[in-house]
Amino acid sequence: MPSVALRGVDLWIEHGGRADGTSVVFLHGLGSSAADWTLQLPAFGERHRVLAVDLSGHGRSRPVRGRLTMERLARDVDDALEALAVHAAHVIGLSLGGCVGLALALERASRVRSLTLVNSFAKLRPNGPRGVVRMLQRVATTCVAPMPVVAAQVAGALFPDPEQGELYRRAVASLAQNSRRTYLEAMAGLARFDARARLPGIACPTLVLVGGRDRTVPRSAAAMLCRGIAGAELIVVDDGGHAVPYDHPDVFNRTVLDFIARVENGNSRADRTV
Repeated sequence: MPSVALRGVDLWIEHGGRADGTSVVFLHGLGSSAADWTLQLPAFGERHRVLAVDLSGHGRSRPVRGRLTMERLARDVDDALEALAVHAAHVIGLSLGGCVGLALALERASRVRSLTLVNSFAKLRPNGPRGVVRMLQRVATTCVAPMPVVAAQVAGALFPDPEQGELYRRAVASLAQNSRRTYLEAMAGLARFDARARLPGIACPTLVLVGGRDRTVPRSAAAMLCRGIAGAELIVVDDGGHAVPYDHPDVFNRTVLDFIARVENGNSRADRTV
């Protein structure tokens, strides 16, 4: 797909699909890049103009200077979309990307036509005592271990099954390219992020999509989003993990494309497990 580096915005964006289609923007997870969406871009590009962003400090975008916040990342995305004359888009965010999507919908509502939050949250809370231990272990490892070791730990949690070996290897290769400073800044930004009180301000149609086997973000985070965002629709991919777009790409693509089509046709919500 063609790419563009935007002067004054410092973001790298993969773009393609139908030039006359409505725009869909993909926002990746912590330590990843636009390459997260290689299993989505062709399917979505059949109907839509697609844009996959390397968030600030990730992939081919420039390193972050100063404190990293979800609101700052959202402003960068907003500036990039303005530069590309994308006035409104369907925004899809995975984990970190979902937090950026939330911030964008709150700070610039007119830019977001619909919002899909994939294993994301309004406030990060560990999943019970084991979740606290895993989070502390991850922070400690990131502080002292070489990034390839950090990458192997994170990828192992994302893709624990033996048959997911190829996905695991690809995740390790991608995550290992991160700088320690950027990764820690992003983790701190996620820890500080708290949109709970502002969720009623999300006015666009919203899909909350979760993996039933996600060990990174607890199911209670999805419940919080659905309680706070009026009319939010919940879809559970029963045997999906944290990286649902990777481990269940066909289900993910079909579900989100259906949601976007219903938004564009003005149809109602439909909570369900798939």
